[in-house]
Order: sequence, then structure tokens, then C-alpha cells
Amino acid sequence: MLIAQLSDLHIRLPGQKAYRVVATDAFLPPAIAAINARRPRPDVVVISGDLVDFGRPAEYAHLKRMLDALEAPYLLLPGNHDDRDVLADVFVDHPSLQGCDGYAQYVVDDYAVRIVVLDTVVPGRSHGALCERRLSWLAGRLAEQPARPTVLVMHHPPFRTGIGHMDAIGLLQGAEELARIVGRHGNIERILCGHLHRSIYRRFAGTIASTCPSPAHQVALDLRQDAPSAFVMEPPAYMLHEWRDGGLVSHLAYVDAYPGPYPFHEGGALIDE
Repeated sequence: MLIAQLSDLHIRLPGQKAYRVVATDAFLPPAIAAINARRPRPDVVVISGDLVDFGRPAEYAHLKRMLDALEAPYLLLPGNHDDRDVLADVFVDHPSLQGCDGYAQYVVDDYAVRIVVLDTVVPGRSHGALCERRLSWLAGRLAEQPARPTVLVMHHPPFRTGIGHMDAIGLLQGAEELARIVGRHGNIERILCGHLHRSIYRRFAGTIASTCPSPAHQVALDLRQDAPSAFVMEPPAYMLHEWRDGGLVSHLAYVDAYPGPYPFHEGGALIDE
């Protein structure tokens, strides 16, 4: 099984730029084309939040038109830039977004790896939270199939990254209880997150939690705790997660094309010229 992960699209309308710099909607079609060109083709694409920039109906409609080009099915979850109600209204063909106890969280059992989507959004705020209701829902879903390989997907990562301005708007409530729940379930192969616009990994409660880069702009890698909130135009990227030999193997994949591939060997020998 192959999972492609996109995150933090921040889609705006054609001609509009995020932060006066990034034409975010121009970056998504090349990312979709790159995923479609993958061999083997991903079984599913998970898009881990901040789908649009301001949660507006027109932004979601524009996003939906672009996502129609994906040749694999895709799963959506909201981030702090999203409006979960507007998202559900526009993506009516994704009934899972209609809500569970008021949250856009759901389970997908269609693949070799079970996918559990958890909503960390606090409406109108940039930070994330997991309240008792959401954590109780998660515990119940995990108890249903305690031996099946499972991936948990959420927008805000449950760990501090060292990027101070992002940690200040990270998962500010519920991370400790999440760790207790996850720690009881050794079948959780990975916690896939967004929010950071970078590829970051940390051991968490007996598994690995990771974040995903953006197909548009990346958060600046500045580990000073007083570093300003800023982004850089590093190469657009996404993640590939392959279920292989009883584990999940992850790869950072760039959207842009670069020279190569070139052979290492010729005539059975390492090239030396």
C-alpha cells in the first residue's frame, strides 16, 4: 500500500497571492501531476489540513476543481486555516466530513493500513487542541481493531519542533492524553501531521510522529526561540509512505523535475570516467 501525503496547500483564488508572495493555487497542479505520474501509483492521497487560506467557499470550490485531476482517491482534514463547516458544504461528496460529534474526524478501513483522521482545529484560532470528546472518540475507534496496522492523521503535531513561533501555535491541549492513548496501541505505525511546512520526525508514545512539507512555501528552518514568523520558497515537496514488510517506510518527494536519473554502473562495473 502506498499513501501520498500533501499538506498546507493554503489555496487562494486565481490571481491572489498568500502573504503578497505565493500564488498557492499555481503550485498544486504540478504536485498533482507528480503524484499521478508515480509508479506505482499511490492508493490514496491524504491532505493533512490548511487546505485553503481563509476558509472561504470560493477557495474550497477552486480547490475542489483542482483536486478532480487526482487519479487516486483523496482524504481531507481541516487545519487552522480551514472552516470545517464550509469545507463539508463544498465537499458534499465526502460524507465523512459531515462531522462526528461536531468534528471532522473519521476512519477509513478500505486499505491494508487503517487510517484514522483526527480533528485538532479550534475555530478562529491558530493553535490546536484535543478535547475530552475527541480523545474519547479516538480511544473508541482504536479499541475496535487493536491489532490492525493503523495510521493516525492530524493537522497539529503533538510535539514541540524547536521552531518557536510554530510551537506557540502547536497542539496546546491534549497532547499528554493523546500520548497515553497511543501508548496503549502498539499497532499505530505512524502519526502523520501537517502545520509545519517541513519534514520533521520525532519518537512519540512508542511510535513515530512526523510532519509534511508544503507543495508551495515552507516555514523557515530557524531554531532560535525568538525567530520571527517567516517562510521561504524552498522546493515544493510531499511525502510518500509505503506499507512494506510489516512497517511504514517514508520518503520525501520533490514536486519539481531535476536532472537524471543517471546510471551508477555501465557494463556491470561502477562508472569511472
